[in-house]
Amino acid sequence: MAIWIGTSGYNYPEWRGSFYPERFPAAKMLPFYAERFPTVEINYTFYRMPTPALLEGWLRATPGHFRITLKAPKRITHDARLRDCGDSVRQFLEVASTLGAQRGALLFQLPPYLRKDLPLLDAFLESLPHDARATLEFRHASWFDDEVFARLRERNVALCIADSEKLSAPLEQTADFGYF
Repeated sequence: MAIWIGTSGYNYPEWRGSFYPERFPAAKMLPFYAERFPTVEINYTFYRMPTPALLEGWLRATPGHFRITLKAPKRITHDARLRDCGDSVRQFLEVASTLGAQRGALLFQLPPYLRKDLPLLDAFLESLPHDARATLEFRHASWFDDEVFARLRERNVALCIADSEKLSAPLEQTADFGYF
């Protein structure tokens, strides 16, 4: 079993002087990071749909073994709340395919106010291809039950195991990979 350890983001000016050298240019942060970690979760994609050109730049900046996890755009998870978002999901998947073998998981982080809704979950999961390598981060405790876990298992979608001050996800395997 391979274990990939990375951080959520890499472009943090406050890391200069501790992780990055002092006065280190932002343009060199990803290559520097990729020499030290095998993977990164990109939060930028939560705020705007990425372009193939942007992803191609990340590919050029990283070695072939490096994996890039993309957080799904908020227009899917927070604005649409997974409802009627098939076109946006398809667009996101199409752009993400630019990463090829370097694509890590696709993280769908739900808002904390979105409660368990099985018909909504079923419709959303149907919008994902079986090989999507997706992970869902539920931020409301109502989602943590056997009905939800069974649906994730059926589609090989990983339950994101995340901890916060307010909520801890149960350690539940729902896919052939994990995401913490």
